[in-house]
Amino acid sequence: MTALTENYEAKRQDGQIISVPVIGSDIIFKGALVCDAGTGYASPCIESENGVFLGVAVEKADNSSGSDGDISVRVNKIGVYQYAKSTAVQTDVAVEVFARDDQTVATSTTNSISVGYIVALVDSSTVKLRIDQAAR
Repeated sequence: MTALTENYEAKRQDGQIISVPVIGSDIIFKGALVCDAGTGYASPCIESENGVFLGVAVEKADNSSGSDGDISVRVNKIGVYQYAKSTAVQTDVAVEVFARDDQTVATSTTNSISVGYIVALVDSSTVKLRIDQAAR
């Protein structure tokens, strides 16, 4: 493509919530940490897979009997969310965390899928996580 020579309507959308096609034979539950494991499709975050963090599922998406892309899930790309973390301590605040699974975070994991930064502790096993800088 060449550079613009006239005004262009870029069809802006808010971008806080986007729709992503879901991988086949899987279920994403509302509130799940959602990743793309290199397939181009949304799936629940799993520590054993390489990938990128997409956001937090706004709704349940059941594609358990479907093929890749048969349905989509809406994911929120910004905000603060509460998730489980074993041994949460005050010094975890402002620390980057990674997906252990679709509802648990840790300060280190095998594949280091960043899901955000801890902004507050709820208790010794629960943290509040800001996802804005991690969601792709």
